[in-house]
Amino acid sequence: MQVFVTGATGWIGSAVVDQLLDAGHIVTGLARSDGSAAALERKGALVRRGDLDDLESLRAGAAAAEAVVHLANKHDFANPAVTNKAERGAVETIGTELIDSDRPFVVASGLSGLTPDRATTEHDPSPFHGIDSMRGGSENLALEFADRGVRAIVSRFAPTVHAEGDPGFMAGLVATARTRGVSAYIGDGTVRWAAIHRSDAARIVRLALEKPAPAGTVLHATAETGIATRDIAEAIGRGLDLPVASIPAERAGAHFGWLSRFFGTDMSATSDATRTLLGWNPQSPSLIEDLDSGRYYR
Repeated sequence: MQVFVTGATGWIGSAVVDQLLDAGHIVTGLARSDGSAAALERKGALVRRGDLDDLESLRAGAAAAEAVVHLANKHDFANPAVTNKAERGAVETIGTELIDSDRPFVVASGLSGLTPDRATTEHDPSPFHGIDSMRGGSENLALEFADRGVRAIVSRFAPTVHAEGDPGFMAGLVATARTRGVSAYIGDGTVRWAAIHRSDAARIVRLALEKPAPAGTVLHATAETGIATRDIAEAIGRGLDLPVASIPAERAGAHFGWLSRFFGTDMSATSDATRTLLGWNPQSPSLIEDLDSGRYYR
């Protein structure tokens, strides 16, 4: 299968590319820099130059592929309007190109703000619609293409996709603990985060293409339903040999900075439907096992 991947050199995307190549697929990755292009070529992937603002490159990449995996995102937390616009434009451009083709179109999404009072399931719809909403409402936009001859599939990724080299939330929490001299959690620390190892997340994306998942499917790339933020802080405290303490909600912004808006938000989720549909089960270490391995403190 010829697969066009955006975000192909990102944290999740690079693992997805490896999985697809190992399975014998032909991968073309979107690359916005010479370094990214070279990294893809070293793996044996093809390269299409461009970025999320280059809609013609996205359209051409989709036109030449038998399947598209869209993982790129600007993640500009200081300018969410910019991120939302780019994300919506990319999904709309790719989806439009794939109309009436029955080709798979896997779109990355998140779990924040879906069901704050309980663990989110694959059957819970996203409340985010329109360009001014979370991720530009791209999840619902992608699913609209399922009624237009596109095998649109949404993959909601856990807030922490962990492994050695993780540049995300866990690395940020470790850096904050080092700087502050304490590994902290907010309030009583009962807020829960779903988690998944990077290799397990990449396998879900590959299986979604190969099984295949039907149009309109929502998948959850989550291996653990929810780990209490206090347990995360305690693991980091062990790893750095630092005290562990609670930070009141009103002081969370000052302590954690931009991380506070996420670390104080419950993002727990099940993956029962995903496991049943794809025959998938996690095979890699848990988040706490990864934190206890020492990889995050080198």
